[in-house]
Amino acid sequence: MPELELSAGTIDYEDTGGDGPVVVLLHGVAMDGSLWRHVVPGLRDAYRCVVPTLPLGGHRRPMRPDADLSILGVARLVAELLERLDLRDVTLVLSDWGGAQSLVADGRADRVGRLVLTSCEAFDNYPPGLPGRNLVASARLPGGLALAFGLLRLRPLRRLPVTWGRMTKRPVPAEVMDGWFRPLNGSAAIRRDLRAYVLSTPPKAELLAWSEALRAFDRPALVVWAAEDRVMPPSHGRRLAELLPRAELVEIADSYTLIPEDQPAVLTARLRAFLDARP
Repeated sequence: MPELELSAGTIDYEDTGGDGPVVVLLHGVAMDGSLWRHVVPGLRDAYRCVVPTLPLGGHRRPMRPDADLSILGVARLVAELLERLDLRDVTLVLSDWGGAQSLVADGRADRVGRLVLTSCEAFDNYPPGLPGRNLVASARLPGGLALAFGLLRLRPLRRLPVTWGRMTKRPVPAEVMDGWFRPLNGSAAIRRDLRAYVLSTPPKAELLAWSEALRAFDRPALVVWAAEDRVMPPSHGRRLAELLPRAELVEIADSYTLIPEDQPAVLTARLRAFLDARP
């Protein structure tokens, strides 16, 4: 897997290569790029897919101790990645993580030509839902993240509403989740990185301003939401589509938040239709 040295540290990424238009796919907290393992195969024949593993807990190497790993700080790392790889007119695709809103609000979306938001944090839904609040509570306690992710070695606990039970309707394969959680279970420095992110939520007014800034994103956008989402309210998807001047809204049935896990074929088809319609 290639790696890239950014200001915060070294990150891993996958790159299918090729001369096609670039699609950058981003994951959420305590995951890695494998979230997109069922989607990339349906795109790579015509599109160059770049899938970084962000420093959100599923990363293998700790970031520098002084790195800015706040919500805005990680969004700036995405902008830095696009610049370092010299990627332009990118289709930026996000699941779960809401960093695109702060990226746009911070004026760093000049390399983004198209935006796809799939069931993600928005408005003041930070930390999102019951799983997010549970994660913040763990991060505030000394040793709390070590305990929380240590317990998630017990696979039945992963389906509880306070952990991952509301993130997918169907269990994520155990070996995939094992990979997501292994860095957090094996490294205090990785837990330090995640704690910095989890405890960085700004005041509500700033969160709402980030979403409001999407009115200025005048390029094509696709909002894809899980119709049965219990962590990211479906009403948020509709509101985001109203804010984005050139947005299309799609709601996907029989899925919770992680649509790439619950309905990857439907999501891939929707992404492909959106991408293929580009001028």
